[in-house]
Amino acid sequence: MTHLSFNIRRLTAIMVKEFIQMRRDRVTFGMMVGVPILQLILFGFAINSDPRHLPLAVMTSDPDIFSRSIEQALQHSEYFELVGGVESEADVESLFRSGRAQFVLHIPPNFSRDLLRGDRPSLLLEADATDPSAMGGALSALSAMTSEVLARDLRGPFRDLLQDPAPFEWIVHRRYNPEIITQYNIVPGLIGVVLTMTMVLITGLAITRERERGTMENLLSTPAHAGEVIVGKIIPYILVGYIQAGLVLAAAHLVFRVPLEGSILLLLSVMLIFIIANLAVGITFSTIATNQLQSMQMAFFFFLPSILMSGFMFPFRGMPHWAQWIGEMLPLTHFLRIVRGILLKGNGFPDILPEMVPLFIFMTAVLALGIVRYRQTLD
Repeated sequence: MTHLSFNIRRLTAIMVKEFIQMRRDRVTFGMMVGVPILQLILFGFAINSDPRHLPLAVMTSDPDIFSRSIEQALQHSEYFELVGGVESEADVESLFRSGRAQFVLHIPPNFSRDLLRGDRPSLLLEADATDPSAMGGALSALSAMTSEVLARDLRGPFRDLLQDPAPFEWIVHRRYNPEIITQYNIVPGLIGVVLTMTMVLITGLAITRERERGTMENLLSTPAHAGEVIVGKIIPYILVGYIQAGLVLAAAHLVFRVPLEGSILLLLSVMLIFIIANLAVGITFSTIATNQLQSMQMAFFFFLPSILMSGFMFPFRGMPHWAQWIGEMLPLTHFLRIVRGILLKGNGFPDILPEMVPLFIFMTAVLALGIVRYRQTLD
């Protein structure tokens, strides 16, 4: 019965064995250290729910003293970054569709004259409301900034204009999501998040599962080369990805009433590049990992920054420039802009082309890496 008693020596031996195993499994040990550090960096430095330096364009047909003062104040504001080249409504439409502007401020003709007469002229602010979380603080800052400019410039006999009501009127036009419905932003983005999570995870287990089950020997004995094996493992899951995307799209439109302004066929065509890119990431992880656990850990390590730094959960422009640079390398970042642009803005092929190029480059590079990394032997 002595073997049933609790023995400190046996316990210590098992603990030492686990520490030795942990030291040998460098990938798992790296994940245990790397994931907390990554979370600290992302949540401590990169994530910011109050975005700054938002791109804003000013359109005025008759520059005067007050409109110039407003533009100068915007140039020195930390909330906004002025975007030039706005001369017509066509320019405004192009800025919004391409995502190069979050706001467009329209200053009407004779603004100063009407202001000094006490006619309460209107300032029109058009805002891209596809991401409601990026609007609240910026709208408050713009209103306060404009009031401060007029309070500084209205002197002498015009000081009476500063009394209530305000000497001008704000008109805010929220484009693409006028009712600020959060689901319009979140649900389309779920297409990319679901595909990223499942495609990377499923294919990440593909080759490691073959190796652990001992079926890799049979695969290696066939005349199939690396490219054929990898493409053969990817194609079946492309159909799975389209089924998942179709379910989310149907729920988005039928349950959450998300508008479908653009071409669904265009979205499905671009989706092929995104699905293959994520499948290639999973295949590459499976060629690096020695077992399925390591492959799952790598998939999580890729998924965490993708969901946090792509603009899905937090405003992309709220992150510092170094974090935005990292986010631009993630396929989910570009796919979110594409899917939201097509569904909410009705974007066409020319509008999404700037986002398709880095997505295609990522897909090609990772797929090539996976083929190179594919092991032709069991060693």
